[in-house]
Amino acid sequence: MARWCYRHRLVVLLLWVGALFGLGASASTAGSDYANVFSLPDTDSKSAYDLMEKAFPARAGDTDTVVWKVDEGSVRDADVRSRIQPALEKIAEMKGVGDVSGPYTGPQGAAQISRDGRIAYAQITFTQRANEIPKELVEDVVDTARDARRDGLQVELGGQAIQRVQEPPQGLAEMVGLAAAAIVLFLAFGSLFAMLLPIAVAVFGVGMGLFGTQLLSHTTDIPDLAPLLSSLIGLGVGIDYALFIVTRHRRGILKGMDPEQSAVTALNTSGRAVLFAGGTVCIALAGMLVTNLRFLDGVVIGTSLTVVLSVLAAVTLLPALLGFLGPRVLSRRQRRRLAAEGPEQERASGLAARWSGTVQKRPRTIAALALVVMAVLALPVLSLRLGATDQGNDDASTTTRKAYDLLAEGFGPGFNGPLQVVSEGGDATALVKGIQATEGVARAVPLPPAHGVTVIQVIPTTSPQSKETDDLIDTLRGEVIPRAGAEAHVGGVTAVSKDFASVTGDRLPYFIATIIGLGFLLLLVAFRSLVVPLTAAVMNLIAAAASFGVLVAIFQWGWGLDLLGLGKEGPINAFLPVIMLSLLFGLSMDYQVFLVSRMHEEWVHTRDNARAVRVGLAETSRVINSAALIMVCVFLAFVLSGDSGAAMAGVGLAAAVALDAFLLRTALVPAAMHLLGASNWWLPAWLEKRLPHLAVEPAEEETPAADGPASVVHGFVRDATGAPVDGASVTLLTTGGRRVDRVRSLADGSYIVSVPAPGTYLLAATASSYGARARHVTVGEGPLVYDVELVEGEVDAVN
Repeated sequence: MARWCYRHRLVVLLLWVGALFGLGASASTAGSDYANVFSLPDTDSKSAYDLMEKAFPARAGDTDTVVWKVDEGSVRDADVRSRIQPALEKIAEMKGVGDVSGPYTGPQGAAQISRDGRIAYAQITFTQRANEIPKELVEDVVDTARDARRDGLQVELGGQAIQRVQEPPQGLAEMVGLAAAAIVLFLAFGSLFAMLLPIAVAVFGVGMGLFGTQLLSHTTDIPDLAPLLSSLIGLGVGIDYALFIVTRHRRGILKGMDPEQSAVTALNTSGRAVLFAGGTVCIALAGMLVTNLRFLDGVVIGTSLTVVLSVLAAVTLLPALLGFLGPRVLSRRQRRRLAAEGPEQERASGLAARWSGTVQKRPRTIAALALVVMAVLALPVLSLRLGATDQGNDDASTTTRKAYDLLAEGFGPGFNGPLQVVSEGGDATALVKGIQATEGVARAVPLPPAHGVTVIQVIPTTSPQSKETDDLIDTLRGEVIPRAGAEAHVGGVTAVSKDFASVTGDRLPYFIATIIGLGFLLLLVAFRSLVVPLTAAVMNLIAAAASFGVLVAIFQWGWGLDLLGLGKEGPINAFLPVIMLSLLFGLSMDYQVFLVSRMHEEWVHTRDNARAVRVGLAETSRVINSAALIMVCVFLAFVLSGDSGAAMAGVGLAAAVALDAFLLRTALVPAAMHLLGASNWWLPAWLEKRLPHLAVEPAEEETPAADGPASVVHGFVRDATGAPVDGASVTLLTTGGRRVDRVRSLADGSYIVSVPAPGTYLLAATASSYGARARHVTVGEGPLVYDVELVEGEVDAVN
């Protein structure tokens, strides 16, 4: 497939461009129909909602609020009224506004003025839902209301529609993330063309994923958070997957391969790993379905679709783009050096090799330090409290946050999150008295009954996000309502948020067990080991705990919130643990597969665990760290999205990826594997026979058929001084990595391995306290004499 895409590159590019513009045009014509559907069956708030819907059919439109405050006097003063009332009347006349209820009209108006008379509010009911209201209409409402301001008169607006208008332009977070990724890629590759390749792949994958999600929103319930999360994860994996493939392709050209053959080899090796990694991410995302939370179904659809399209772009569009570039995927300096000096010999060197050697020498110290750091970061998770963010968590400079604070100041902190006690049948008088006498209730007002249903509006004395409000809901449900002998349920946004957090918390252990179990099985089949997947499962849990500790410290405790401009502290969004754990599991599996597959390859060839871990870390740490740095940049850019949920997810995922790549995969995992030794690769014989074989790597070449005379390779193994090396392991392999013969050198350093037929083979030699040498040898019809020199501490490997 890679060769076909490379040779028919113009056709492939036109197909992708046509598909992107076709989907874009269809999505623009159809528009979006995102819906935030919280389905919480068998919860008290759902029962309350069902009764409310039966008795008081909800108005279709979004309700927003205009709040004003005077520094002196009263909002009832004629000069204040003369400025506010005309603005409200002008807003009421706008097309798309259904109703405006203010404090200056109607019998209920007096209740919309605070006791001290300095703060008042009016409610604006639109004819459409918040995501359907034209932006121009909302901007006109905001401008009209704010035109009434003067010295001593503050006017602010709150509500979902208002919040959508004050968000940064759509696409800002994605553009900043792409720019940051481009800088990292340019530093990694040193080539403008090579830098653009992963960016192009990510843009095509994410673009088509977002358009597809928008079209699917007309057929199923997809929350408006899904596109943000889709672009967040799509940009990360799209760039990373292309980075892995392009890195392998550039390595092939530097080794002297033809660009076409290099691209085919890169796709047949790293491309296979990308398919496997993309599949694990989708499996992890699908694990969210275990929670049975309908709200997350749309998130699974949007993110999985984007990941699938990003993988498809990486394995089809990328080889076509590589065909257009040819050798220009290398920097000018690399092309000049290749022309002047010829192909490079692959050698792990520099900082990566030195660090790998350090981990091998001091595994206990490094493992202990890494564990201490992760444990300290994980400590805040012990105070994790799930809930929901609201406009009280917006940045202090926004009008929605100011309106929220003004309402809390004038009418009490609980005014922003009233509870609704819904009673069906019976006398509600005793219930109202019981609620009014309950500690933590500011006031309780029964509304006129309809269809036998009575709604009691309960204003708590504490804010919607406080623990005291949660305790009040429990008290009403567990004590006050049963004591009154009423059939009643507690509903409202605050109660729904509490129930959602409770349901999520109850189902979280099943979800974690599912994704950890799936990861264990996948790695077990891929690496034929029980210890490697067990280690990965433990590392995933450590990374999750530490990343949630960082989240709690920032968003719940408020450390650095002002510095980051992320608003006010509050509980962690209830849906975030499920989404973050899914993405973290998928991404950490990517890095684990990339790291351990190289170690496994070396282990199969040499059966030397220390060498396998050292070489694997030395050869993969740089590309893993580059990929992780790109992910961190992309995720952190979503702080600029204007959506508190996306900002929280971005910071959490950035912390998770940084800790996973820079601390776990680079330090703790290799240190643990050095300590475990050969037991890393232990698998019972009975299980080995029953496990299916998963082709993460390309099929190995068969041993050449004996169509020519058998022969031998023989010679001596010596050290740098010329002294013989006794007991060195000498292995002959096919170029695909299949072992042909293995022997130990004698006391004089001599060895002899048998060759079944003429051809090119790989001769690898290694000995304890020495490095290793691996070279391709071409054997003709006669014996080949080949001497090997081993140097102490040197890493020399052929991938």
